[in-house]
Amino acid sequence: MEFSAVEHQKPHAVCIPFPAQGHINPMLKLAMLLHHKGFHITFVNTEFNHNRLLKSRGPKSLDGLPGFCFETIPDGLPPSDENATQDPLSLCLSTQKNCLLPLRRLLKKFDGSSSSRPPVSCIIQDGIMSFAIVAAKEIGVPSVCFRTSPATILLLNKYYREFEEKGLLPSKDGTSKMDQLNNTVNWIPGIRSIQIKDIPSFFHTTDPNDPMVQFEISETERCITASAIIFNSFDILESDVLHALSSICPPIYAIGPLQLLIDQLPQSWLKSLGSNLWKEDADCLKWLDSKQINSVIYVNFGSVTVMTTENLVEFAWGLASSNQNFLFVIRPDLVVGEIAVLPKEFLEETKDRGLISGWCPQEQVLSHQAVGGFLTHCGWNSMTESLNNGVPLLCWPFFADQPTNCKLACNEWGVGLEIDKNVRRHEVAMHVRELMQGENGKEMRKKALEWKRNAEEAVALDGSSTANLEKLVKEAILSKP
Repeated sequence: MEFSAVEHQKPHAVCIPFPAQGHINPMLKLAMLLHHKGFHITFVNTEFNHNRLLKSRGPKSLDGLPGFCFETIPDGLPPSDENATQDPLSLCLSTQKNCLLPLRRLLKKFDGSSSSRPPVSCIIQDGIMSFAIVAAKEIGVPSVCFRTSPATILLLNKYYREFEEKGLLPSKDGTSKMDQLNNTVNWIPGIRSIQIKDIPSFFHTTDPNDPMVQFEISETERCITASAIIFNSFDILESDVLHALSSICPPIYAIGPLQLLIDQLPQSWLKSLGSNLWKEDADCLKWLDSKQINSVIYVNFGSVTVMTTENLVEFAWGLASSNQNFLFVIRPDLVVGEIAVLPKEFLEETKDRGLISGWCPQEQVLSHQAVGGFLTHCGWNSMTESLNNGVPLLCWPFFADQPTNCKLACNEWGVGLEIDKNVRRHEVAMHVRELMQGENGKEMRKKALEWKRNAEEAVALDGSSTANLEKLVKEAILSKP
């Protein structure tokens, strides 16, 4: 691709997401916003995910985009099935260990007058890709850490050592009891109270050398050495937490919900740029068109969550017993170690009010007037997308930040009901009916619509997120480190 002299004078942001669907999506949105503000963008995927993206979007989908280029680095893992999600722990450890050297090689391509792209102005890396902070310091540009979980998670991670010192975490000798998880913590500035069961799931381990805990803590400690930290959140959503973090972290900027900022961009080729690693089924939107307002519960457990066949069957028969319309997204790798298959009797019984999809355009689904509730794993993207559209939640958290997100939805924001980890069809049916038709469901929908209005105010011309995005560009991205 040829670049003009004007293009070469633009600021150049190198964006490096963690190689998982829930991290790529928000990073791409941030990159699109910066491109709209005049930045040249280099978006760095892993080779594995780049190939998946081309497969789902088409081989020419990323060609010829003006001022927006895609590059790849290896993830350090052995080849694996491109139809399945990579193991999160393996990815975390491998990227931390193996990705700095190939990133250095990539950055050298943009060094000097011979490069066809502008000099790098900043590196924006995912909150768990902190090796890029080292690379940014080496070439003398700001490094901005983009956290794709709520600000609450970073604050809890910061206090992990205190949890440990106070003996609040499950015992390392393996003798912990369930009542430990019910202990309440109320001494963290910015968090009124939280039970141990609601902190990130990695910290529930009884293994003192658990690699995921060590990874999380080291990434948190390195993240706060960055030039700035970004959250896909907004001020009023996590006001106390953001205030607490502002005194112990580098400059922080809550610039979400990113999708609502993207919606304000003029129509352009950017709108055709997608990041789904799974091929989307757009026919589900036509099916939703045939349903009444708020009559469908949308069920999607994200791109990483896995469950047993028993779990899947219990969810399915719970939906059947609820007598509600449903759109159920079932990835091929949703069930541990085997292909996800639903009972024929279930499919026959629900054929007139249910639709099964392999993957779908989630933001369009959640914005559809027919969708009245969302059964979710509580990934942060799903949570914010639901709030953006005023859709209440049934919560079945799986791992990582999801128990905390569930707690926020159910106890802080008043928009969710939690389903027990040990899934039972009668409980699923009961909660689905309550969400869709009960008095609690009506109250949660009212609260969700209030949060939707708050989110829209945050991205208005005089909103907090709009102002924070402007400050981010001027104070952090274009400043000297």
